[in-house]
Amino acid sequence: MNTRFVMRPTSALGLALLALAPMARAVSYTQGDVTLDINGVVNGYFVNREAKVTAADGSSTTTTSSGISSGLLPGWINFVATAKAGGMDVKAHISFAPGINNNSNVVGLPIGNPGGTANVNPYAQIDTRNLYLAFGNAEMGTFKVGRDIGMFGQEVILADMTLLGVGGTSNASIPYNTTFGMIGHGYMYTGFQAQIAYTTPNVGGLQASAGIFQPSSFAGNETKSPGLQAMASYAVPGNMPAKIWTGMIYQATDCNNGQCAIKPFTAQGFELGAKVGFGNAEVLAYGFSGTGLGLSTVGAEFLGGSDGNGQRTQSKGYLLQGTYKVGATKLGINFGRNQDSKGAAGPGTLSNTGLTLGVYHSLNKFITLVGEFNTEKQDNSAVAGKTETRTLSLGAIMFF
Repeated sequence: MNTRFVMRPTSALGLALLALAPMARAVSYTQGDVTLDINGVVNGYFVNREAKVTAADGSSTTTTSSGISSGLLPGWINFVATAKAGGMDVKAHISFAPGINNNSNVVGLPIGNPGGTANVNPYAQIDTRNLYLAFGNAEMGTFKVGRDIGMFGQEVILADMTLLGVGGTSNASIPYNTTFGMIGHGYMYTGFQAQIAYTTPNVGGLQASAGIFQPSSFAGNETKSPGLQAMASYAVPGNMPAKIWTGMIYQATDCNNGQCAIKPFTAQGFELGAKVGFGNAEVLAYGFSGTGLGLSTVGAEFLGGSDGNGQRTQSKGYLLQGTYKVGATKLGINFGRNQDSKGAAGPGTLSNTGLTLGVYHSLNKFITLVGEFNTEKQDNSAVAGKTETRTLSLGAIMFF
């Protein structure tokens, strides 16, 4: 058995993390025809949040909290087995994503105190994010079967600079095992989902993926057909590297013998994004829209897709980001906004706006020091009030 250190990307997420990290490396074992790579992520941050809630009469209440937490990325350990057989590349990917805290009872992972019971789970829990097999080659493309990152919203979250840090905290309790970054403030969370998918060969920078996904019973009480997701991208190399992408999501639910608790409906979404590099600078622009897809201000697909009577939630959002590298330090700013109306949004319009200023310094080839300042504002046009949150986070992330 041979053991060596190699640079070996393992998935779409792995590629993005390796691009973000300063020379992340994997430990690699080879025996016979099979190579097993092991790589991972560990992080931790001091987070201080100030939340100001202003009521309709103008009165306000301010609360401050702090904690030691994981960031937008939890901890991550990846086991990836690869081999060649029958003229094809084959792969199996298994990963676990633990956090450094054991309780997050609002939004985030894990839920250590389900149902608000007095018995708090004393153990940090583990999220299985990747569990799939893949086979194919450069000529035929690649088939994937199992659990992996979704397609709709994939490119934007992997390009979000706060993936290295904390970003926003409005929808997460303190402490928590994952934060929201700019999720809900510029885009919706793609999630890790059961799927059977196909990715085409890369032809001159043009590549596409499509697949069927485990359906979510967000409406009706029967899911006869799977969910559908697809994405396409075009990458341009050179002195001004650029990438343009688009994606879609669609799902229908059904009613079994007219006994639906709520009226069934279809949900769909569309996205378009681009990023361009100029020397040490990079800019990104992204936008999406959805019907029945869910309350994007919460950030999760299919959560609050309608009012229960078939009136679908209308959602949209955009994210703008710019970064600039000075030596081993990257400076960044991003601004995003999500807005929901009709359906589960009720009579008003729900909006979340967020701004992040970040500094990311590569201490060495494994560790990046991170400092971020984030502001968020939540509004409901039907209610004369608002919530404003300011978050300061300082910490480090390690890729190995």
